[in-house]
Formats: sequence, structure tokens, C-alpha cells
Amino acid sequence: MYDESEKPHALVCSEVWGGNRKVIRTVKMPSLIAWVASVPLNEGEGGDLHYMSVCDYDLISRVALADVSGHGSEVDCVTQRLRNLMRENINAWDQSDFMRGVNETFRQSGDHKYATAIALSFHRILGRLAFSNAGHLPPLWYHAAEGAWGWLEEGAEAKKVSGLPVGLIPGTEYSQTVVPFKPSDLLVLYTDGITEAGNEMGQELGREQLLEWARQAPVDSPRALGENLLQRLVSFENNIRNDDETLLVLQREEESRLVMLGQVANSYTLGRLLASKRRKSADL
Repeated sequence: MYDESEKPHALVCSEVWGGNRKVIRTVKMPSLIAWVASVPLNEGEGGDLHYMSVCDYDLISRVALADVSGHGSEVDCVTQRLRNLMRENINAWDQSDFMRGVNETFRQSGDHKYATAIALSFHRILGRLAFSNAGHLPPLWYHAAEGAWGWLEEGAEAKKVSGLPVGLIPGTEYSQTVVPFKPSDLLVLYTDGITEAGNEMGQELGREQLLEWARQAPVDSPRALGENLLQRLVSFENNIRNDDETLLVLQREEESRLVMLGQVANSYTLGRLLASKRRKSADL
């Protein structure tokens, strides 16, 4: 039903990729592979924004997913600003400045836009994932070593100060949680167009049913898992859709640590030159 006709897109150093158009594609980042299916309710551009980036040194990868209160041309402005923020923070593993920037972007848009959002930043050498959640639905997390599914959720302390969608209150500080993201682990990010999808009986899919589908799906690759979930969703909805729908499946790849360190070392010199060139251009 879904034909991924294009070859996987491999992100290179300092690249930012994504947007809010219809796309079904596999994307490769250092130590990570992603599969994204974003289908706006109407033809053209939707209110679901997804972005991925790789730092100047092949060391840090970021994934961001936002569900904006609007559709089409109404979100064009924040779409470009979010892309710019991904680029400005491309070398930062810490999420703090990025999330503050996202919040202010929506506050300053002038059209009272707000969004739920989640951002994840993976440090390739540490093997750890830093994430911040601004009122977004928690990702599903497959722990490969245990063969068990659960949720990627913030710790108890973080929950006390987080959870507000971006764009509501100026100066909001968003917390971040750091977790180990092990080889072959999977994450499933999604927007509420998925969990609030309804069938002919008026029943909503819901988070728990999506989790149950994941438990029954293949975990061989992000694409295999994502396509299985999407096919189940299409069957459940029976061509009745009421919102933009985005699924983003992320997996850490198995790789030799020596090879990984060699790749990072080889990218470091070129990355420093690229970063220096961008700083000089900004000063002109």
C-alpha cells in the first residue's frame, strides 16, 4: 500500500532534513537509522513537522517532531524557523537552548500558534539519548536486550516542571532526561493523528492499542516495524481520516566501536572547518 520508491537518504555532516510535506522514507544518520511516514490530511503541507540533523563531526544526531495547531500555509513560518533552530543547535547535545528557542519561535510567530513537541539528541560515542518533551505523546521504546516494549518517559523530577506545549508561556524552561539507547533498541514517535484515529464504530485507536500493535509487529528494522503499524492503521480507519498523521521509527544500529571512533576522528577536522566557515559567514 505504501511504496517507498526512493533510496534511503543518508544525512551528512551539518545537514538538516525534514519539513511538513508528505513523505515516506528511510533516513540514515551516524549509528542510527530512521523511517518516517508523514501524511497530511489534505494535499500539500500539514501541521506535523519532523526534522533530523547530524552535527559537524558525525557525533551528534537530533530528531524533532512537532504537532502544530494549524495546517498548510498557516505553519509555513514556524516550519522555517524550526529548521533554522535545528541548524543553530546542530553541534549541541544538550537540549536546553534548542527547546527555549522552539518555545520562543512559537511565542513570536504573531498568530497564536502553539505545538506539542519532542526532541531527541543521540551522542554516538556515549550511546546515550537526551530528550525533552513539551506536552507530546510519549514514544514507544523497544528494549532489544529484553525483547520488551515500554514508554520513553521523563523521570519523576522532570515531570514536575515539564509538559507544557511550546508557545504558551514565555521563558518556560524545559527539562531533559538522559537514557542509554542500546544497539537494536527502537523508538516509535507519533502525533495524535495516529492515536486519535477513529474507525467506523467511532472508536479511537489510543496509546495502549498502538503499543499492542507494536508488540505484535516485526522488529527487524524501522521500516518493517513502521510499515506494519501503518498498514494496521489504514485497516483500522478504513479510509476515514480526520487529522495529519506522522510515524517516525528510530533504531540504533549495531556497529564496531573501533570503526565508529575512526569515523568520528576522520570527520572532526572537516567538521571544525565547516563550523569555522559558518561562523565567519555569520559575522559578515
